[in-house]
Amino acid sequence: MKITIITIGSRGDVQPFVALGMGLVQVGYEVTICTSDRFESWIRERGLHYAYMNDHLLQITETDAGRAAIESGGNPLSLLQQVKPIIRQMLDEAWVAAQGTEAIIYHPKALSGYHIAEKLGIPLFMSLPLPLYTPTRAFPNPLFPDLHLGGWFNQLTYKILPLLTAPYMGVVNQWREDVLKLPDRSWRMSEQVRKNGQRVPVLYSYSPHVVPRPEDWSDQAIATGYWFLDSQEDWQPPADLVEFLAAGPAPVYVGFGSMAGRHPEQVTQIVIEALRRSEQRGVIATGWGGMVASDLPENVFQLKAVPHDWLFPQVAAVVHHGGAGTTAAGLRAGKPTVICPFFGDQPFWGRRVLELGVGPKPIPQKKLTVQGLADAIREAIDHQKYYQRAIELGEKIRAEDGVGQAVDWISDRLKASD
Repeated sequence: MKITIITIGSRGDVQPFVALGMGLVQVGYEVTICTSDRFESWIRERGLHYAYMNDHLLQITETDAGRAAIESGGNPLSLLQQVKPIIRQMLDEAWVAAQGTEAIIYHPKALSGYHIAEKLGIPLFMSLPLPLYTPTRAFPNPLFPDLHLGGWFNQLTYKILPLLTAPYMGVVNQWREDVLKLPDRSWRMSEQVRKNGQRVPVLYSYSPHVVPRPEDWSDQAIATGYWFLDSQEDWQPPADLVEFLAAGPAPVYVGFGSMAGRHPEQVTQIVIEALRRSEQRGVIATGWGGMVASDLPENVFQLKAVPHDWLFPQVAAVVHHGGAGTTAAGLRAGKPTVICPFFGDQPFWGRRVLELGVGPKPIPQKKLTVQGLADAIREAIDHQKYYQRAIELGEKIRAEDGVGQAVDWISDRLKASD
């Protein structure tokens, strides 16, 4: 059976689907991943088929305008006119990629998956690493602040969520008419409900130990456990990094992925000075388009990227922006965590780290200071409660088989649909 996975975004939006795809291949499915072409060789190296999608959206986030949008809170309206033709192109490319497929798994950011499955009349699964699309009274939608107003407010935030895609519905509906020959779809019509009124199955690729399953969830949603993709067996770390790690106490990892706003140099200097004041060695990950470092002190090592599953078990604590993937890797390694969120779901993961007792209160990037970060690093390392709870949570996460549970869940529903 042929399955097409459609996703878009940074490596953190693609890597879990590569892990899932490999799990599906192991039980006999033929899997193609349609995503940005910057990930093509990496996907093919893992034994999966690749289908083309352009890289323009990611390139925009690396421009000054894109950084400004991130720094201002990720408001898509500031780049809407520039982004609309790119979205149309991505929709067209996903449609080409899906020809001949028999089921679709999609990240909702890619916009196309639901509509293609509707046209082809095939099974579909939505998937993402945060509980965004399943209403509950237990907590508000992760993209909204937790105002502690109770269950009525929490449920309301899920009804409001479709407003976030409303600016793009004109592009999507024009594409539905031109290419799929389907009628318009209102932004009020959630992609989680099909024409027959049935809910679309949703796989959340995070651990229920991190976000427990709410009692009022639909049976069409599951938190499977994380979908980790470990480094390949033949991967070797840089020799100078190995030497640095061996030369002293375990360092603090600091990395903000592709995000450092319009002032990456300023953010980097805050990090370096905070490490000095907290008297910690550090490993700084610059990422692509992230922090910029030069003239580093001897107690700080700079790298562009390294597999988290290799590095994190060797550090004292992890400091990052709160991306779902980096949060998962740090918790799996059993390390205290300091989250410095920009926007989106990052504040949600910061709150979860605090509530789980595995790290101090998150520091929003707009409030990031040398002293504030230094204090948070010291608190994360010196507080015995964080250390012990992080170890215990890491053990629970490592005992899970998220990919295996997801593969079983998908297979059961595909068999039932035959």
